[in-house]
Amino acid sequence: MSGKKGYRNVPGMRHRKTGGKKAEGPDGFDRSDPGTLASLVDAWFARLEERNYSPRTLDMHRWALKSFLEWCHERGLRRPERIDKPILESFQRWLFRYRKKNGQPLSITTQRSRLGVVQRLFAHLCKTNHLPANPAADLELPRKMYRQLPKGLTREELKQLFNVPDVRDPLGIRDRAILETFYATGARRSELVRFDLSDLDPEAGTMHIRQGKGGKSRLVPVGESALHWIARYLEECRPRLVLEAGEHALFLSGYGARFNANYLGNWVTRTIKAAEIGKSGSCHLLRHTCAQHMLEGGADIRFIQQLLGHARLDTTQIYTEVGIQALREVYRRTHPAANQPDPDKADEPGDQDGEDA
Repeated sequence: MSGKKGYRNVPGMRHRKTGGKKAEGPDGFDRSDPGTLASLVDAWFARLEERNYSPRTLDMHRWALKSFLEWCHERGLRRPERIDKPILESFQRWLFRYRKKNGQPLSITTQRSRLGVVQRLFAHLCKTNHLPANPAADLELPRKMYRQLPKGLTREELKQLFNVPDVRDPLGIRDRAILETFYATGARRSELVRFDLSDLDPEAGTMHIRQGKGGKSRLVPVGESALHWIARYLEECRPRLVLEAGEHALFLSGYGARFNANYLGNWVTRTIKAAEIGKSGSCHLLRHTCAQHMLEGGADIRFIQQLLGHARLDTTQIYTEVGIQALREVYRRTHPAANQPDPDKADEPGDQDGEDA
């Protein structure tokens, strides 16, 4: 993020437009009466808001349903009672054949996510008596593809990564602080960009992660190394970046504002590549490394679950695959057969009972 010019480039950044999408006009969906599909979707989102679903979850649901509503609108399917299972299977095939601007298909995860939201919508319409039966109840989602998680970074690789930012420059100090914080807290990128100044308690060495995945908050420890670099950032860098006294974000971009999660993720990806460690990844690689190093150090997986903010223990187990070296060490210390003598040597002359007695 500091780039070749570092902090010297910041004043020029503040005179540029920060970009962003233009405000969209009316979506064109039929809301002529409360029984249209678009009207019922609006009512469902109002219900989800009443049930205190997180803004991030609502945004993901809206994005998933947007393509479904557009697909239905193009085919004149403006009321839910006109949609049956074969129609939903046709939408599923459309998702499978869809290609993005770069020519790539939608990932299996994205397809499953969008179809899952459609399933939840129709379950709600059934529950609220807008439909007599749920056409999405037996919809078979695409099978998950086997995904091999990236191996966490070794301590030497982590050191190489931390050395990429030029800490002689104020933005380099900020970048080092961000990398250290990712590794120290195991935070997701969406959580880190929401960190406020008040969330950090340097005396207690803790960070309050507000509204994490599923809207849950948690308090996590922050290591001494991360605290050191955050303190340097707050003293040497943030005062030069902040534009408004009321800005509460902990980490600020060159525009003096809170980071965008996607931008931060892309930057971490580029930084890992620049470290030339032969591994690829993004913010989640540091999260995985945090969990792996704690597990190898002997931490109980339930404490790692609390740190990462996982609702289910089996999710934590996926992220904390034990390295073979750690497994060998545990095997050596615990398996009865690990320290038995070589049976061939035991049969050598002179080693048997009664020999040369």
